[in-house]
Amino acid sequence: MLYLLVLLGCLLGTLPLEIFLGVRVYRRWPRLLLALLPTVVVFGAWDVAAIAAGQWHYDARQLSGLRLPGRLPVEELLFFLVVPTCAILGFEAVRVVRGWAAGDE
Repeated sequence: MLYLLVLLGCLLGTLPLEIFLGVRVYRRWPRLLLALLPTVVVFGAWDVAAIAAGQWHYDARQLSGLRLPGRLPVEELLFFLVVPTCAILGFEAVRVVRGWAAGDE
């Protein structure tokens, strides 16, 4: 369960950016999903292929035991959602504080 706890820590650590700085990442969820979709598809497929080829494995002691098709641990899918979301929150927070434009205003 350590993997899930680390992901939860990442989300909780960046949540104040949404609440106190008002970066509006979660409120613009269609935009967030468009940013996450390529990451989930490409890296999810890559991991499934690596698992099937025997080139990649996960320490079962760190996982919940829930597996998705292709033997992909649910934590890995969550990683592909959580880490980019936290990066986007960080980027948007810098934009808010610095007043930078990103071309999507």
